Amino acid sequence: MIDETAEEIREMRTHSSSVVAVKAARALRDLIDNDYPTVEEYVRALERNSNALRRANPSHASLVTTQRDIVERVRDAEPASVVEAKELTAAAIDDVVESVEQAKHEAAATLAERVEDGQTLLTHDYSSTVLEALETAAQDGKHLDVYVTEARPRHLGRKTARTLAAIDRIEPTLIVDGASGYYLPECDRVLLGMDCIVDDTYYNRVGTYPLAAAANDTGTPVTVAGSSAKLVDEGFRFENDFRDASEVIREPPEGFDVKNPAYDATPTRLLDSVVTDEGVREF
Repeated sequence: MIDETAEEIREMRTHSSSVVAVKAARALRDLIDNDYPTVEEYVRALERNSNALRRANPSHASLVTTQRDIVERVRDAEPASVVEAKELTAAAIDDVVESVEQAKHEAAATLAERVEDGQTLLTHDYSSTVLEALETAAQDGKHLDVYVTEARPRHLGRKTARTLAAIDRIEPTLIVDGASGYYLPECDRVLLGMDCIVDDTYYNRVGTYPLAAAANDTGTPVTVAGSSAKLVDEGFRFENDFRDASEVIREPPEGFDVKNPAYDATPTRLLDSVVTDEGVREF
């Protein structure tokens, strides 16, 4: 399961960074079912497999920090036996999963409260936190119109649009990424998830920076939502993921190069607010 989960993360078959962190944590349970002659060999196996999961997408702050937390909790406890090491691993996994999911739910609930009935919103890519917030707002009786970008080249926005289409009181409209500036004047707010915020830089799916810049020019506030674990100031260096050219163009390029970065960097000065489980930060 660990190899399969790492491959799933690497190929971006799981889109939300919070979901990625949870899946990776749970994948480490495979080690609990295996036999190890010594504690040292078990801890080495835990470190090796955790590193493999982290390397699958080193840009995900929540993936990196949760994996690091699990390994450190086991290693620093200096277990006296393999059985104890496995028990520590299981407990650490449970705590990490609960923490990530609870933080996401709390951030979504806070965001839902800030969404008003009758608003027209715009969102980019696929964020499980934003989707949960919009569904909660709709369940509270709010009617919403939502523009959804395609999020090229993997078209993750299509999944967002399909999810929203199944929710009563929400009317989604799928648009191409380049049309966001055309529709922003109609919008009350832009709602975005986040991969992470490191110091004064917000990292998210590529296309976020031009969207935030256009929103700033049109006076449309941009709200970012996610777990507070994604706010990082030390111990993490963002590494972009450069995807295969085949995601952009099917036939091999002849006479030109293709660049396909998965994320871009947006200055936090372009944001209006960041909503997390710890509250709301205004800019």
